[in-house]
Amino acid sequence: MTDQLEGSPIIDEVLGAAAAPLRVFHGKLEREGEPRGLIGPRDVEILWERHILNSAAVVPFVLDALGVPDDADGNGRLNATGQLADVGSGGGFPGIIVAVCLPKVTVSLIEPMERRVDWLSEVVHDLDLKNVRIVHARAEDAKKPGEGFDVVTCRAVAPMRKLAGFTMPLLRTGGRLVALKGRTAQDEIDKGMKMILRAKGRDPRVVDAPVGPGLESTHVVLVDRK
Repeated sequence: MTDQLEGSPIIDEVLGAAAAPLRVFHGKLEREGEPRGLIGPRDVEILWERHILNSAAVVPFVLDALGVPDDADGNGRLNATGQLADVGSGGGFPGIIVAVCLPKVTVSLIEPMERRVDWLSEVVHDLDLKNVRIVHARAEDAKKPGEGFDVVTCRAVAPMRKLAGFTMPLLRTGGRLVALKGRTAQDEIDKGMKMILRAKGRDPRVVDAPVGPGLESTHVVLVDRK
């Protein structure tokens, strides 16, 4: 099976300088992802769109949280700095993609499952990612740098009523949660509002996140830390 976007100019248009290393990641996912239980059998044909470009959709929101403009020439992405935690990294979504796109941002991949930690370690080695550290722990037990992370990202980890309780404490005051979500994002916020506020979250909102030209956009939930 061949990925539907293989050879498409969309990949370079969206990813820029990150396209080359993410092609290496794509190849590894294509060969090993399903046997190792990281993706489903139907995902092989849509790895670029469903997993890699979908994950890259958070990058502009991470840059905004770090106070860096996402300029057309890509300097914002290449020069942005900060501390980011990706909770429940699993196969590397969105943490690996963010780390490749933002090479000067220190990315902590927090993952409790040993076999996924092994996978992430291989990917970090294969892509020679100097800005990544892997934390084999649950989010509740992960150590924070100094007063906390600037940004926390995650995808398909838990509903907002649960997610807020173990992501907001990782953030510094004024930091931001950037969570990839589906079409029920606003409903999750509505149901989880009490927990979000209790965890010192502020101004939870859903934003539309473009994935690529002609591709269906995704949804991102943003929550600031009081």
